[in-house]
Amino acid sequence: MRNYILVGCDLHTKSMQLSVGRNAEEPESRRFGTTPEARQKLIGFLKARAAEAGADEIVFAYEASAFGYGLYDDLREAGIRCDVLAPTRLERSAKDRKRKTDKADARRLLEVLRGHVLAGNKLPTVWVPDRQTRADREVVRARLDLAQKCGGIRTQIGSLLKRRDIWSPSGVGRTWSRGYQDWLVGLTEPGSELDDGTRQGLLHLLRELSFYEQEIERSDEEVSCLAKSDRYAESVAELCRLNGVGELTGMVFLTELGDLKRFRNRRSVANYLGVVPTSNESGEKTDRKGHITHQGPWRVRRMLCQAAWARVRTDRRERAWYDRLAERNPKRKKIALVGSMRRLGILMWHRALEVQERREKSAKAED
Repeated sequence: MRNYILVGCDLHTKSMQLSVGRNAEEPESRRFGTTPEARQKLIGFLKARAAEAGADEIVFAYEASAFGYGLYDDLREAGIRCDVLAPTRLERSAKDRKRKTDKADARRLLEVLRGHVLAGNKLPTVWVPDRQTRADREVVRARLDLAQKCGGIRTQIGSLLKRRDIWSPSGVGRTWSRGYQDWLVGLTEPGSELDDGTRQGLLHLLRELSFYEQEIERSDEEVSCLAKSDRYAESVAELCRLNGVGELTGMVFLTELGDLKRFRNRRSVANYLGVVPTSNESGEKTDRKGHITHQGPWRVRRMLCQAAWARVRTDRRERAWYDRLAERNPKRKKIALVGSMRRLGILMWHRALEVQERREKSAKAED
C-alpha cells in the first residue's frame, strides 16, 4: 500500500489553516501565512513531514476562491500534487454549517481528500487553466467589467432625472441615442431647467460615463489585438461566421472555457454553461424540471443571451425554431430563449473544437 501525506487547507487572504495526516491516521493542525515566503516554508514543512513518514506522495487540496491559483502553481512546481475543489459541490451537513471554524473546514477538506485517495470517491475538482489562459481572461474580463460600470452609471443618471421629475422631450430620440445624450449635456449648461445641485451631480456622472466609454474603446483594441494573435485568430474567425456572434463574444467563450477537449459531449458543455434545467425527483413523484442551474461562468451566459437575441432576429432558421418553442407556452418565452442560448453554446463549442483539434494535428505533423 502506498503511503500518502494528505493535506486539507482552509485558505484565506492572510492565512492557511492546514489539517495534515498520513493515510487514515489522526491529523495534526498547522497554520501558515500566504506570502511567497510563507508558501515556501509550507512546502519545506510538507516535504520534511513526508520524508519523516516515508510517504510516497503528498496530496494537497483547497477550495477555489478569489485568491487565485498562486498556491496551486507553487505546489505543482515543487512536485506536490494539488487539487482545487469546487465549493458549491462540497456537501455540508447542518452541523457543519452551525459550527464553522478554520480548523473544522480544513479537517472536512482532508476527509474529502481521504475518501478520494484511499477509497476512490469522486473528488469535486475544478479545472485549473494554464497561466496564459488566466492572463488572457484578465484582458477580456476587464472589458466586460467596464461595460457593467457604464450600465451602472446610466442607471444612476436615470434615477437622478426621475427623482427630480425631469423627462426627456419627445424629439430627442430613444434613451441613450445621440440625441438623448446631447439633451443631457444641454441640461448641464448654466440656465437649464436644473438647479445648481442637480446640474453638478449630472455633470459629475456624465464625466464619469465619458471616462469609462473611452476606457471601453481602449479595451476593445486590446481584446481585438488578442483575438488576432496566433492563439485565437483561427478560432475567433470561425465563431464569427455564426449569426449573432462577434469578436468579443467569441473571446469570452474561448477564454472562459479554455481547453475545449475537457468536455466529453454537448451535454457536458450545456451543464458547464448552466443552461440546463434543475430536476427534482423523489419516490413516486415524476422528474420535475425547474429553473436553469446557473452554474458555471456567468459571463458566458450573459454573452450567449445577447448573441442568442441577435441570432433570433437575424437567422431565419433560428427564428423559426424559437417561435415554435415559444408557441408551446407564450407566457414563458424565456424558456425558448434559454433553448437558443444552449443551442448556440453547443454550436460554438463544436466549431471551436474542430479548430483546436486541427491545430493540434498540424502541430504534431510539424514535429
